[in-house]
Order: sequence, then structure tokens, then C-alpha cells
Amino acid sequence: MKLNARAASAGKILAASLLATTLLAASAGSAEAQQFSADLVAKKDETTTALGRLRVSDGKVRLEAASLPDGFFLIDMAGPAAYFIRPGARVFMDAKQSSPLTQMLVPVDPDDPCWQWLAMARLSAPTDLATWRCQHDHEETVAGRMMDVYRVAAPSGSTFLGWVDRERRFPVQIKTEDGTTITADHIRDEPQPAQTFEIPAGMRKFDPQALIRRIQQSDVWVAQPDSE
Repeated sequence: MKLNARAASAGKILAASLLATTLLAASAGSAEAQQFSADLVAKKDETTTALGRLRVSDGKVRLEAASLPDGFFLIDMAGPAAYFIRPGARVFMDAKQSSPLTQMLVPVDPDDPCWQWLAMARLSAPTDLATWRCQHDHEETVAGRMMDVYRVAAPSGSTFLGWVDRERRFPVQIKTEDGTTITADHIRDEPQPAQTFEIPAGMRKFDPQALIRRIQQSDVWVAQPDSE
């Protein structure tokens, strides 16, 4: 009887241990950014425009803009860092303010997405923390999924609303100050190739400011005359 009692007790401990391990694994998995791809579509008034394509995986984003067919944007929230890459020219450069999408369409913490948006704003340009604002606005159901809507306001005028999908840990819809709605359309939850989010080998970093300084020091630079 004692042996049976001990065996039963050991079995319960083992079962509890396995259950705890399973719950921890599920919790860790839910904290990771979901991998997906989507089409980017902009709508304003009665006009719909295809903006390009979006890929997301583990805190990284690849934006392929239809208006910039010779390159793509890479965002890595671990840095954070944002680059524009031109494979044909074998160069890449800091994205800075080349596209506002790199500041808005980034992986976020669904419980507190403001700090990721702030990090990207500061990466793009100097940001006055006293005037930059981000706060929860309301909740809304989009395509059958409950979204947390946040309002981000910057003194530069780049105010927007972001609809955060808690499961995907990503703002799947953005509405800018001029009324344009940018949506991640036809979302496909699927694994993304790791190399998709890497700077290709052999690329050279291009520094526009360095080029300007070189031109200023050359014979082709013509200084502007002093105003009278």
C-alpha cells in the first residue's frame, strides 16, 4: 500500500511538473512576435492605392514599397535600426525620415506600444519628449479581432492612430492626420525566411552627408552668394 501511495504521489508530482512546463512554454511562445506577411493598402476618400508588401518576424520588419522598386526597408527593433537597402547598387543607408512607415509599422508590446514608437521617432530625428504624446484611445473590432487603438502625437505634425493586434503584436492599421488609412491587408500567418530580414552580404553603407561634404570640398561646389 505504501509503495502504491508513493507511486501515486510521484505520478501527481510528475504530472504537475509536465503541466507547469507546458504552460511556461505556451507563455513564452505567446510573447514572441508572430510571423506573417501582408499587402499594404492606403485608402483616402474613395481612392485605394497599393503601397507594397510587408513581412514581419521576431521583432524585424521588411517593407517593400511600390514607389521604391529598386530597394526595400529593413527594421530591427533590437537596435533599434532602420535601413533602406538597394541590392542593385550594392549599398544601404540609414532610413532616417525617408519614409514615415518605418516609424509607424513596427512590432510593439501590446501592453505598452508607446515606447517602441518613441524609439523609432527618436531614431528618425531628434524628438522633444516634453511635447511627444502617446496614449490609449479606445478599443475597436477589426476583421473580427479586438484591437487596442493608440493615438500618437508629435510636434512635427506626424500624428497618427494605430490599431494594435495583440496576437500579432503589431499595428495592422494606421490612420494619419490627413485622413489616410494604411492597412495590412490579406494577412498571411506563415513562417518567414530568416534571410529576408538580413542585409545581403557585400553591401556597402552609403552616407549621404559624407557625399555632400566631399562635393563641398570639390571644384564642382558653388557656394550660394551672400544675400544683399
